[in-house]
Amino acid sequence: MSEDNTLADELQEAAARGMSIAVHAAHRPLQSAVKSNFGERNWSQLNAAANQLARLLRKRHVGHGHGIALLCRNRPQFIETYAANLRAGTRLTPINWHLNANEVSYIVNDCDAKVMIADATCPEVAAAVRKTCPQVELFLSIGGELEGYEDFDRAIEAESTADLEAAQLGISMLYTSGTTGHPKGVYRKASTQPPPFVVKVRESGALDPASHVSLVTGPLYHAAPFGLNMAVPLGAGVGQVLMDGWDAEETLALIDRERVSHSHLVATMFHRLLQLPQSIKDRYNLDSLRWIIHGAAPTPVHIKRSMIEWWGPILWEYYAATEGGSYYLDSHEWLKKPGSVGRPVEGTVAKVLDAEANEVGPEESGTVYFLAPDEGRFTYYKAPEKTACAYQGDYFTMGDIGHLDADGYLFLTGRSAETIISGGVNIYPQEIDDVLQQHPAVYEVCTIGIPSDEWGESVKSVVELNPEWEAQTNVADQLLAFCGENLPAYKRPRSIDFEVGLPRMPTGKIQRHKVRAKYWQGRDRQI
Repeated sequence: MSEDNTLADELQEAAARGMSIAVHAAHRPLQSAVKSNFGERNWSQLNAAANQLARLLRKRHVGHGHGIALLCRNRPQFIETYAANLRAGTRLTPINWHLNANEVSYIVNDCDAKVMIADATCPEVAAAVRKTCPQVELFLSIGGELEGYEDFDRAIEAESTADLEAAQLGISMLYTSGTTGHPKGVYRKASTQPPPFVVKVRESGALDPASHVSLVTGPLYHAAPFGLNMAVPLGAGVGQVLMDGWDAEETLALIDRERVSHSHLVATMFHRLLQLPQSIKDRYNLDSLRWIIHGAAPTPVHIKRSMIEWWGPILWEYYAATEGGSYYLDSHEWLKKPGSVGRPVEGTVAKVLDAEANEVGPEESGTVYFLAPDEGRFTYYKAPEKTACAYQGDYFTMGDIGHLDADGYLFLTGRSAETIISGGVNIYPQEIDDVLQQHPAVYEVCTIGIPSDEWGESVKSVVELNPEWEAQTNVADQLLAFCGENLPAYKRPRSIDFEVGLPRMPTGKIQRHKVRAKYWQGRDRQI
């Protein structure tokens, strides 16, 4: 048996117990595992800390099935906690540290956390959790002191660094970020078999621990950076470079300096990278890049085409959610089917339904539904009524609108919660955004429906201008004329507003519901 096959068998056995990082530490102890603004770890150090934290949890009677809440920036301790959870049999819930105290406390209580690990940069939220989450028994602080919390590094330092005995596979339970109501924990039982989508990602990435490096561009509490950007490469022994806050030029600089080969980006990042002056683009060597995966929001055709022309055919696009379901395609396929998010990954069955739950034909738009697998289907944690609402028989939906073509490729046009209904006609704002982003005046754009006594809703685009256009007059008229040349009449914005700094999630995705909210104050339109 070859050395590669022996290592693969060793990793497979170790992964079933959450110990794959221990294998990488044994084979490449001094190779870099994590680099960040908050410190570095080699594989030996990362594995040692994971063993220490897992032992501390056992000592404090935290074990199989118990919840751990993690409120942490992109630090090495985030990955140490993830690695410890994998081998301790616990259930890890990363939490968005941009949330307010009430929102964080809700998640900590809802996920039944016995442990709260908090970043010292979030003192007010950490203090609120101490007061409002009585079931938490162990409080640890990262990166500084927090009142009522033990220091993470000091708490684990007395524990043995030896590999954990009788390790048990833990799970992660992430919370969805809905636009209405409380977030929901997406729960699945532990499984030693990776989902088909993860297998596909691994295969397409062709990860090589000896030469590849993964750049984490988004916050690790978010599902895509957590799973695709950190967990998959880490399991393959590929080291991580963590960004804590995204910047276009810094991305190019890190790719150049760290010889980055793999990363996950979103459409907004592509847009901002492309807007960099050519002199800055030419400053950095990007020939180490091998594989870029992107998703989370539709990418305008002209943006993606420009990225492929710049970086080469190394872009892989996915459509998936925390709940499941997945479509996937590479750059070569996309160039034949521009605008598509791909064909279903093996094991994925999808259909498109109209408002009456009837399946529609090719090229007809409707809501995209996925068939839940017989084994490993999700439930919303402690919320059977919300789980039931997500399913239509054995199918579930994330509320996305799209259509299939005759070859089975999926094209997305928006989300049902964002659909503008004007005069009884459905209008998908993403289509209008994609057109306006092609105008040189537009830095960012968010199209919404606003109240109209005559039509129910009227189309408005809220635009953030590129700086060189801010002093020009009649820009709104120019943008409306541009839409008139490129959109059918019923889709054209009736008005343009301008804002500086459109609200967005830390992943870069514009929060359309927040842009829309001020126009609907006092009205009954659900946002």
